[in-house]
Amino acid sequence: MALTDEQVDRLTDERFAHTRPGVSRLPRVRRDQVPPGLRWPALAQTAGLLRFRHRFVPYLHRRFGDTFTVWLVPGGRPLVLFTRPEHTKGIFAGDPEVFQAGKGNAILGPIMGEHSLLLQDGGEHKRARKLLMPAFNGAALRGYADLVTELAKAEVATWRTGTTFRSLDRMNALTLEVILRVVFGVTDEGRLAQLRPRVNRTVNISPAILLGWGWPGLQRFGPWKAQVINQRELDRLIYAEIGERRLAPDLADRGDVLSRLIRTQDQGDTLTDAELRDQLVTLLLAGHETTATALAWALYELGRDPRQLARARRAAADGDDAWLEAVVKESMRLHPVIPMVVRTLMKPATIGGLDLPAGVTVGPSIIVTHQREDNHERPEEFRPERFLEEHGNRVGPAANTWIPFGGGVRRCIGAGFSLMEGVVVLREVLAAYDVAAVGDDEPQVRNITSVPRRGARVRVTAVS
Repeated sequence: MALTDEQVDRLTDERFAHTRPGVSRLPRVRRDQVPPGLRWPALAQTAGLLRFRHRFVPYLHRRFGDTFTVWLVPGGRPLVLFTRPEHTKGIFAGDPEVFQAGKGNAILGPIMGEHSLLLQDGGEHKRARKLLMPAFNGAALRGYADLVTELAKAEVATWRTGTTFRSLDRMNALTLEVILRVVFGVTDEGRLAQLRPRVNRTVNISPAILLGWGWPGLQRFGPWKAQVINQRELDRLIYAEIGERRLAPDLADRGDVLSRLIRTQDQGDTLTDAELRDQLVTLLLAGHETTATALAWALYELGRDPRQLARARRAAADGDDAWLEAVVKESMRLHPVIPMVVRTLMKPATIGGLDLPAGVTVGPSIIVTHQREDNHERPEEFRPERFLEEHGNRVGPAANTWIPFGGGVRRCIGAGFSLMEGVVVLREVLAAYDVAAVGDDEPQVRNITSVPRRGARVRVTAVS
């Protein structure tokens, strides 16, 4: 039976109450217990990290070296960033009971929910991941590819030769459609029309809105109030879809992620409506704008280099998915969408010979890791071939030098889906059009992600 609006609102209120970022119960950490960093107030450092990260973090690396500390609000908590692959390996391989990711991602709690895979730790995380994995295995991905291809063809068919547009906007529209139809399994045009603006308002928020969850009083005003209203309306739509899907007569035959998750059981254990809601929103936020941004940058970079464009078009024509995947990976390397991967220490730990106390949040900086010349030769260049080059016993960059999906037991469960989607979309675009970049672009912070400031503008020309 579907939940009533009153029941949904109660679940939403409970989520806000349970996940509100606040003053940490973790032990206080002194400055002499962590690596050096700026002496700025925590609010100023938080603004630097959230708003100007692509300049701020490299500046800290140049000034303080391979390991440095940023002090953040609320509560003036320390974040220690690492930039060497051996340090990244140590963090990803750390005991999950000590290196907890959920607390490091707490700022996302009011939106994603306490059941989100990104916010869970320990046994809860292990259970949820086990229940979700079948929806993202190889067989499932092959089943999704046909629908992604259909949606990509439909999107490209709306383009007109000689037009210039923001590729980010078109890729966002496409990846949203993929999420709603392939992951949520929504086919009713009426509900799709209701979901699209609610989802876009959830994604298109500034860091100030995220920080506002730590101060409930702000939620009575302006953009914070609007975000709360939007969350309530989105929750009602998602819970309605879950309730109807549970009763669908064709549930056993449906191949979308939601239907698979509803059918999933592990020794009688299943996901509740609240758990389904949180995992769906997590997949939405983690897999929508991130993939769209990677694709927008990929088209922009191909449009700046006729040689790379010609090579990618040959790959699309020849079915060379390995090359197209390398294009997507290189886009993620050169233009990181997420700035870091974080863990909070529940007990003292040693990373790269550095002893750190409980209460410190640690993580590799994706921005710096992807820029280091000792990790990637000529890192400023767009070179997809680096992911196919052989180096002794390995192919591509060394371990822990390319980390857009994190690593260890917390590696993004949707990594395979994202790469598959990227390959399919590039294949359909390049089969129909040449692309040329229009103007320069640079990263801009949107929420926890970074996107092309000018939308990665391209001009498309139909191929004969």
